[in-house]
Amino acid sequence: MEATYIKRKKDGRIHIKSGNKGDRVLRWTVVILTILTFVAFLFFNYAGLELGSAITETAYNLKVMFLEPALSHLSLGEAIYQVGVTLSLAFLATIIGAVIAFFLSLMAATNLAPVGITRIVRVFVAFIRAVPTVLWVLIFAIAAGLGSEAAVLGMLFHSIAYLVKAFSEAFEEVDKGILEALQSAGGSWWHIVKSGVLPSTFTYLLSWVFLRFEINFGVAVAMGAAAGAGGIGFDLFMASSFYFDLREVGFITYAILIVAFLLEVISTRLKKRYFPATSD
Repeated sequence: MEATYIKRKKDGRIHIKSGNKGDRVLRWTVVILTILTFVAFLFFNYAGLELGSAITETAYNLKVMFLEPALSHLSLGEAIYQVGVTLSLAFLATIIGAVIAFFLSLMAATNLAPVGITRIVRVFVAFIRAVPTVLWVLIFAIAAGLGSEAAVLGMLFHSIAYLVKAFSEAFEEVDKGILEALQSAGGSWWHIVKSGVLPSTFTYLLSWVFLRFEINFGVAVAMGAAAGAGGIGFDLFMASSFYFDLREVGFITYAILIVAFLLEVISTRLKKRYFPATSD
């Protein structure tokens, strides 16, 4: 329903203003973003750009990539192995990150930890989340060198910050009556967590962990090229930047899309199993 605002001016007249404040903010946000988009196009360097030939060449490249995929420098077995390496990097960063995030999130939840500790942990993980994963990977690459170690550490850092926020919010949604009942029965802090918090939030934690695993798989593909972490991302980088083999780029792209699709199917089935009310 649209709200109506009545405002009396200095001259005594009454001004009736209709509309919702949130709608006006949204409208102005869209207008500003539209203007900034057009301004951004003005800063592009259009020297030497031939739009007609660019469209034609792009269409041809896309046709070769997606309609004529083939492996030239990799065998099918090697491609499957490299996909497994990428999945392993994502899995390792997700599992270790989930374990660390679980204990940190207990200190970040306002109903389980003192306010001072909660604020410190939340500020810490907010800072980590504010830095993109790629930058964390490059930071660790300086210390550990380019490779899978830097990629895993960078993804691990960001995964921890991401999951701490998700886990702590899930913990704060636990019914206060359950916690108060366990406290009145003389239960220790860990007993309250084990018997009251975990049973109520386990399915949410599982869902968030799997979602982060999906994200980390995509990041691991990118880090394979950016940080030399190996896996299918590095092969994609080699095929596109060194071999200029569009057919192999197309094949690797299809392999990545298939894995991403399978992960999405598994995620959907988990949601239907554990959250039947929200999966419709």
